[in-house]
Amino acid sequence: GEVCNMINKKYNEFLPSMQSAEDLVSQVDGLSSNIDLLKAGIENEVQRDLNVAVAEFTELKQQLERDTLVLSILKKLQEFDTAIKEYNTALLEKKYVAAAQQLEKARSSLNMLESRKGFELKILKALSTELTVQTQNMLYHLGEEWQKLAVWKLPPSKESSSLESAMHSELHLRTVPSKEEEIAGPPVASVLQAFAVLGELHTKLKIFGQLLLKYVLKPLISYPSLQPFTEEQSDVFILRFKSGEPNLDHFSPMEVFDKIKLIFEVLHKYLLNVPLEQPAEDKKECRLTLAELLGDMIWEELSDCLIQNCLVNSIPTNSSKLEQYIEVIKSTEEFEKALKNMQFLKGDTTDLLKYARNVNSHFANKKCQDVIVAARNLMTSEIHNTVKITPDSCVTLPKLPDPGAGDHLKMQKTSKLLPNDMVNLENETKLSQYTFSLPTCRISSSVEKLMELAYQTLLEATASTDQCCIQLFYSVRNIFQLFYDVVPTYHKENLQKLPQLAAIHHNNCMYIAHHLLTLGHQFRYRLTNILCDGAATFVDLVPGFRRLGMECFLAQMRVQKGEILERLSSARNFSNMDDEENYCAANKAIRQVLHQLKRLGKVWQDVLPVNIYCKAMGTLLNTALTEVVTRIAALEDISAEDADRLYSLCRTMVEEGPQVFTPLPEDDKNKKYQEEVPVYVQKWMTFKELMIILQANLQEIVDQWADGKGPLAAEFSAAEVKSLIRALFQNTERRAAALAKIK
Repeated sequence: GEVCNMINKKYNEFLPSMQSAEDLVSQVDGLSSNIDLLKAGIENEVQRDLNVAVAEFTELKQQLERDTLVLSILKKLQEFDTAIKEYNTALLEKKYVAAAQQLEKARSSLNMLESRKGFELKILKALSTELTVQTQNMLYHLGEEWQKLAVWKLPPSKESSSLESAMHSELHLRTVPSKEEEIAGPPVASVLQAFAVLGELHTKLKIFGQLLLKYVLKPLISYPSLQPFTEEQSDVFILRFKSGEPNLDHFSPMEVFDKIKLIFEVLHKYLLNVPLEQPAEDKKECRLTLAELLGDMIWEELSDCLIQNCLVNSIPTNSSKLEQYIEVIKSTEEFEKALKNMQFLKGDTTDLLKYARNVNSHFANKKCQDVIVAARNLMTSEIHNTVKITPDSCVTLPKLPDPGAGDHLKMQKTSKLLPNDMVNLENETKLSQYTFSLPTCRISSSVEKLMELAYQTLLEATASTDQCCIQLFYSVRNIFQLFYDVVPTYHKENLQKLPQLAAIHHNNCMYIAHHLLTLGHQFRYRLTNILCDGAATFVDLVPGFRRLGMECFLAQMRVQKGEILERLSSARNFSNMDDEENYCAANKAIRQVLHQLKRLGKVWQDVLPVNIYCKAMGTLLNTALTEVVTRIAALEDISAEDADRLYSLCRTMVEEGPQVFTPLPEDDKNKKYQEEVPVYVQKWMTFKELMIILQANLQEIVDQWADGKGPLAAEFSAAEVKSLIRALFQNTERRAAALAKIK
């Protein structure tokens, strides 16, 4: 027989004596009967003669073991050979599963042979090489088949992931086996099962899964305008994409789920509905399908992508839309159910569904994040775009919610505009008009919007679930804490450099503080039930905001004072005014100070509340006057010409100083404030008295002093007046007499 020829050919180094298969079989039979004889021999001889038996027994036993071993090796070699032959036949007929199973049989025979200790055969190396070659050969064939079954047509790699490249991707799936293969069942099944038998399926599917995610599933999630469309030809099914109208404002999870479902249905129908029959004898375990294997590989990444790029965007931003979100949850459930039916998914409620069901918490998180982002944008926008507010400007308060049923106080049901100076705390108590009055001034329009955002968010909070309500309440508190931290640092340079911005920022802080007094109040019915200790208040933030506004403005005042003193320091101490050059320097210094004050008066006009404006301008003018008085009073010698020139410099200050008070844009309305200058400038009368002294004779000075009861005594000490007299008058008896009266 043929068998032996092969065995002889292949194994002649090992069994040169074998001539034929019958030979082999008869040898096996011979061995078997030998063994039977031996057994009988042992039994008979032992009984006959024990002494002889011991030695003989040992020998026979060893012979038996040797023969048994040789026999089992021959059997395994025979099995290996048969398996390889049957594998070859099956491969030619494209019966891939059968072929793969034969290869696995050959492999297990070889493993048995290799595990025999102390039995090293040169032949094993040859067999092992043969097996490897045949396995690679089979995998190559399977790979070729697989490439025909699922064909990717992909764009050139440079445009990696864009809408463009998605539209150039196609997947072709072969649908009908060609005629001669029909016996092997659907080719897909046999190819994939053969891969499974050879343990290579995982690698193949992983690559397929990655391509599927990159070119099909993720683009469908990321680009709402991308539409899959399918085309069925006689023997191939094609999946392509086209771009619909991009509808940016509309991002519906339902549509995305439908598209993804379509893709999985196609794959399920043409490629993956294949049970992976492991060639195990016990068919008890349930049949694992390909869909399940692929699902395991890609589900996690797919579900992350769906959450991040689809569900996150669909979380509503206001509570009224939360109701409609039920639909999204339903469609998420259906999507999962469909995937389970196709066996892509196993197990219950995945992360995807948990995310959708947890919409309330996401809503609150998203809402809070949106609020903070909006607030931050407002805070980092320009300060100098302002709006004017007056005591009767309204913050549009949204419609306030009803108080709890057990509460006897009923709040107004209608939406009400509350003027700034009249906050209606409870229906029965009307506060005096000015308790919460905000003076007319300018604030940044961004701050007005910020306040509206705070009211809007609190209103939203009162309509939300408890958890959400608490989160929103705290995010409103965060807005204000953020303002406190962000604005002074973000706008630091401008607040130092630009006096107008410092004034606006001051107003902004006062405006916020003003609203924080009552902000929690309008919503307290709803909020106090939830927040422990009725903490629904913002009053604790008020002092901080007032301080923030004051500090910024005072810092600006210090800068301005510094500049005034710096300018006056170039006036050469106001000494020797009869020297032309000295007089020019002093005159220039006075002019510059007035110019600086005039400019400030302009940039703060209509910005600061009038009373603060007058105080600020008064303080600065006072700084200038005080400095001039101090310098002149310290002079040791003032000639008549000096005195005249000093007087004319002072007159400039007194005439032009009040004109820097222009709190209002309408000139005629500013007169009143200019006349009130003595109220705001502490040293005004001192300055006027100094001017009188510069022009007076000794007797007039003594009269102005009037024994320490006159107007002069109200402004200067005796020592200062005496010093001025000594500087202004020659040392005469009359001067001595006058000095004696000043005490």
